[in-house]
This record gives sequence, structure tokens and C-alpha cells, in this order.
Amino acid sequence: MPQIIENLSAETCTLEDCIEALAALDFDPRDPSSTQEAAGWLRKLTNNRAFLADVLIDRLQGKAGSAVDSGYGPQALVLSPRRGNMFLRANIWPAQQDLCFRTSGAKAFVYGVPHDHNFSFLTSGYLGPGYSSDYYEYDYEEVTGFAGEAVPLRFIERSALNEGKLMLYRAHRDVHSQLPPDSLSVSLNVMHVDPAQCWFDQYGFDLEQLEVTRVLSPNATETFLRVAVALGSDEALDFAEQTGRTHPSERLRLASYEARAARLCALGDQDDLWREAELSGSRMLVAAATQRRAAIDR
Repeated sequence: MPQIIENLSAETCTLEDCIEALAALDFDPRDPSSTQEAAGWLRKLTNNRAFLADVLIDRLQGKAGSAVDSGYGPQALVLSPRRGNMFLRANIWPAQQDLCFRTSGAKAFVYGVPHDHNFSFLTSGYLGPGYSSDYYEYDYEEVTGFAGEAVPLRFIERSALNEGKLMLYRAHRDVHSQLPPDSLSVSLNVMHVDPAQCWFDQYGFDLEQLEVTRVLSPNATETFLRVAVALGSDEALDFAEQTGRTHPSERLRLASYEARAARLCALGDQDDLWREAELSGSRMLVAAATQRRAAIDR
């Protein structure tokens, strides 16, 4: 499960001081001393019981410079632009009785969706009893990532992110399935950004079958490739063929085959293409191609 960090400091800091200190630190979650120092600043910010209300009021009043653009939904509030390899975020966790939960449903807030992360981050309980999680661990290096792949998840415990609790979620190791809190809660995050993380997948899991359900992390390169192949230029098709044979990302290789197969009307042509993938030597391609060829046979 995520690493619990003991820090009982009563010191506080402003949001601005926390941002500047973390940016200067160059937070590295693999380094225990760096993690402890970053966690110390997150503790100080967590102890500041007024800053988040001030941020929210500024945004509600539409004050200039109060909002930070992000790709997250309304549940997540980005508190700082990216500075070096980190940014700060607050997450709002509604309870089952809250209107937004009743109108949007559990999955809109990632409740009951077991997953890992392809990035590490520090988190603290800022307000309320906090969401609960069923925590698991697994060995990322042993997983290829195709849907239906068996994964020996190891159950650790169920616990809640209550006020003041401080933890490090470790990329590609900690898996959790979140449950809504008993009442509205808020967590704070120090998000670590690695330029290579987009090539390392984040997975969803089936806890009953102990298998991968799908890849959760977006990848713009994959989307661009699919669109280019669908448009059908010779250059795009040549690039996709080369990508399918040689790219270091198995996920992108699979996308190249899927995009090219979607252009083929004849089942025999699709089968020929997937037979090529089946002989590629890639575990992900072999598994996917076997499934596609079986579907064609049916």
C-alpha cells in the first residue's frame, strides 16, 4: 500500500511558499530524503486551514489569475502551474448522499474503479473523514498490459485517508479501489511529473478475476497515429507499418495494427494482418492478435 509518512509538525505555510519550496526542491519520490522534505511542506500546507477556502472564493468570484488550466474535471482543483517536475492539486471527494454523487454516479469520481498510477504523488487528508481504499500491490515489470491478462494482486488492507494522514503513492506498485467517504472530503496532492510517464501505462483491474481490464492513461501519440491512418495517406500507412514492427512501446505497436485493421473490409485481409502481429514476438501483440483472429474465425 502507499507509504505512510509520519510527520506531526504543527507548522503552517502559505500556498505560495509551498509552491516555491517544492519547485526549488526538485522532488524525487524515489529518494527518501527528498520525499520526507516534500512531505514536510505538504504537512505545513495541510495545517493551513484557511488557504483552500480563499482559493475557492477567489475562483467563485472570477478573480484574475485565480484559475490554473488543467485537463482534469471539476473534482480536481489544480493549485499551481507545473514548476519543474511537480504541481499541486486538491481533490474533492463527495459522499453518497451528496447531490453531485447522486446525479453523476460513483464512476464519475473513480469510486469502485481499481487502478494503479503511472506517476508517484504525495497526498494528505485535508478535510473530512476521507475516501477509503482497498489497497493492493503488484509487480509492474511482470505485466504486459493486454485486457484479460492475469495479475497476481496482493491485498494489503482497507483504510481511509483521514484528516492529517500523509502518504506516498508509488508509481506502478500501489493499486487501490476507492470508496466514497462518509461525508464530503478533500485531499491535497504533490504530483510528480516524469517526461517518460506517458510511455508507461496506467491500468484498470478486475479484483474478482485478478486481471487487467484496460489501459487508463491517455496518449496523444496513439490518437494522432489512429487519425493519420484513418485518413489514409501513403506516408501515414508507411509510418504505421514501421511503428508496428519496431516501436519500443508495445501499446503503440498494437495501436498501429488496430488502426490498419480498421481500414480492411475483407476478413481474410484482417486475418493476414493479425497473423503478422501474432508472429511479432511481442507478448501484448501476440495476446491481442490471438483474440482478434479467434473473433474473425467466429
